[in-house]
Amino acid sequence: MASLIALAQYKSQRAALIAEDRSHRREFRRTNLRSEQEIEADSIVRRIRAAEAETIWKEDHSSIPHPFPGMEFLTGKAIIMKTKLFEILSKMPKGALLHAHLDATVNAEFLLQLAMEQPAIHVRLNEALTPANLSTNLPQFRPLPEAEFSSLSSLTDVSYPLGSWVPLKAARASFAPEFGGPEGFDKWVIGSMTINPSEAYGTHNTVAKIWQKFTSTFITSTGLIRFEPIYSEYIRQFFRSSIDDGILYVEPRINFFPKFMVGADGQDNIPHREWLVMFDRVLKEVKGEMAQQGRGFIGARIIYTTLRFITPEELEWYIEDCMALKKEFPHLIAGFDLVGDENALRPLIDYAEPLLHFREKQKEAGVDIPFIFHAGETLGDGTEADINLYDAILLGTKRIGHGFSLVKHPKLIKTCREKGIAVEVCPISNEILRLTSSMLMHPLPVLLNNGVPVALCSDDPSVFGNMGLTYDYFQVLAASEVNGLSTLGTLARDSIEFSTLNAEEKKEAIVVFERQWNEYIEHIINHWK
Repeated sequence: MASLIALAQYKSQRAALIAEDRSHRREFRRTNLRSEQEIEADSIVRRIRAAEAETIWKEDHSSIPHPFPGMEFLTGKAIIMKTKLFEILSKMPKGALLHAHLDATVNAEFLLQLAMEQPAIHVRLNEALTPANLSTNLPQFRPLPEAEFSSLSSLTDVSYPLGSWVPLKAARASFAPEFGGPEGFDKWVIGSMTINPSEAYGTHNTVAKIWQKFTSTFITSTGLIRFEPIYSEYIRQFFRSSIDDGILYVEPRINFFPKFMVGADGQDNIPHREWLVMFDRVLKEVKGEMAQQGRGFIGARIIYTTLRFITPEELEWYIEDCMALKKEFPHLIAGFDLVGDENALRPLIDYAEPLLHFREKQKEAGVDIPFIFHAGETLGDGTEADINLYDAILLGTKRIGHGFSLVKHPKLIKTCREKGIAVEVCPISNEILRLTSSMLMHPLPVLLNNGVPVALCSDDPSVFGNMGLTYDYFQVLAASEVNGLSTLGTLARDSIEFSTLNAEEKKEAIVVFERQWNEYIEHIINHWK
């Protein structure tokens, strides 16, 4: 009898210790607010996750010798899409997408289809294509003025003059049979704008190597995206595909480094202001379309970005440009960031003077453009990329992009928790860019257990193949026994709470989200019990 009492006391102490350890988790704080229906739905999802961990993830899969929940995404994606868990999460309301680079948000196949409709788009090669260099000899795209349209018809003919432009349709139609013909052309072009498993886990298996491949995808796609006739439809597809995945609101980062876009006439003559005019027009059209369909869509705002290789002196021009756009489009400009490989490019400290000046100029101009900095997207400890976290926080960043190395800094973790600095965590991006080998090794649980606000994000979905947010939510749920449906709901709510929407807009968005969430809970109970 005494031993039973002692065991009961021990179990009580054990449960109390676990509860205390998890007490900082943000979903723990709303435990008492969960409905009986949400608790039931959570248990259903946990049961399905456990069953699939013992079945589908332990089955033999051709070419996948070591499947497990949370495994490397590009290899495991085929299994993920067969699971009930993925089907359930695909219908989940996701709240807001707070970290995605616009130039990598639309499916590469869709982008190529848009390009094929434009006679102005031409393609060229500077090196002869061979079977051996097919994956590394990348196409270059450019819209040309009508007077410069080319009469050449093939990239792969032995008579092709290297460096010469060929109309896109002609290049596709004449692509040599040894390279796969027109279908091989599509595969080649799409491969140049995406990362495949062998590249991520084989040929480019270090951070430095994979960033080279990653950067090359943008070099290829920019010639297609930054063309006035394509740009509007590209934005439209980004909105629609986000909405289809249950996303209510988006804050894409747009790279304003090039000062002009190519116009319909083939000239570099579309300034930044016109980019926002196009964005605003498409946004209004899509919101009207969604309203007619009775589908919730709160809208979109833009995080203005430029690249970390510019000089501090050059940054001054972009600061002035950002402020001018904010004054004219106050409803669109959400924040400011500097982007690029933190391990290789300039650290934030190099820009401290102009950024501090930027804050003062905002006060003088009566505008508010919060910093939303990438920081800590690195394996380093004490490196410049790691130290970016300190500068981001001291400069007053509203959120932190990636923050992968944040878990190495207890003081910064506490600061983020207490000041409400949310971390835009991009699980699949971090794994493919070789910061972690799987979700089981990702530092996200450290952030969650320390009560740091987190918004799950996709980063560059067209490059990684994680379109929308369902895949990222799946990886986070499948790889943890602690995370449950309530965890995901809290992450989705926090994505709205820590957006740049004003208080009234957030209130409206939360109302829409809560309605969608309750409907989702009912769906799980009715269809998966």
